[in-house]
Amino acid sequence: MKQSEIINLSTADLQAQLNQLKKAYADLKTAHVISPIQNPLQIRTMRRAVARMVTELSKRD
Repeated sequence: MKQSEIINLSTADLQAQLNQLKKAYADLKTAHVISPIQNPLQIRTMRRAVARMVTELSKRD
C-alpha cells in the first residue's frame, strides 16, 4: 500500500488494515520457514508496509 493511500485512511481503518497485514506477514514468514516461498521479496515488501502503517499511526497520536 502506498503512503498516499495510507494517509487517506481513517484511524480505525488504518488499525484494521494493520492488524490484517500483521497477521498476513506472520503467516508468510511461517510458510517461508516451513518451505521456501516462490517470491521471498514479498516478506520485505510486507514488513515495510507494516512499518509505514505503524509510522502513520504514531504520527496521529
